[in-house]
Amino acid sequence: MSLTRIYLGLGSNIERERNLTAGLEALDGFLQDIRCSPVFESFPVGIKSGNFFNFVVAALTDLSLHELDRRLKEIEADNGRYAPGRKGLPLDIDVLLYGDRVGNFDGLILPRPEVLKNAFVLWPLSLLAPELQHPGEHRGFAELWERAAIEQALWPASFSWRGVELTPPGLIQAFPPPSL
Repeated sequence: MSLTRIYLGLGSNIERERNLTAGLEALDGFLQDIRCSPVFESFPVGIKSGNFFNFVVAALTDLSLHELDRRLKEIEADNGRYAPGRKGLPLDIDVLLYGDRVGNFDGLILPRPEVLKNAFVLWPLSLLAPELQHPGEHRGFAELWERAAIEQALWPASFSWRGVELTPPGLIQAFPPPSL
């Protein structure tokens, strides 16, 4: 089977470092050529909770879209996503792009609409794949981020995976957290 380039959005607001690291380790078990964007911290959107860490992962997969989505749900479940009585969101993993597919695939809409609506998805995606064209908009993600008028506070956050800092210190210095 041929390999498909995918982009996944990862987020957590409970034990963020632990849950996101667990998610990356699980993804590394079946995806190839994993690359990560810088990590961003943001206030919660749509729920009352602690701040989120979010970032985007690019990888190659030989899994079908349906099988990939099933595995992502298993990883979320293994990390408490569907636990009764949970507070907040331990781990969220969304398929943002699967190759150049556009449309509704058994309820999974691609590209994921949140890509253009949420700064915590679009900014990291624009840094990871600036020239990649959004399959529906036919513009690069860096251009889409530059033109975005999203009212959402987020800032780069320090995060390491396997001893490698995902967020460059210069980015953190250039965009400090908002003062409350």
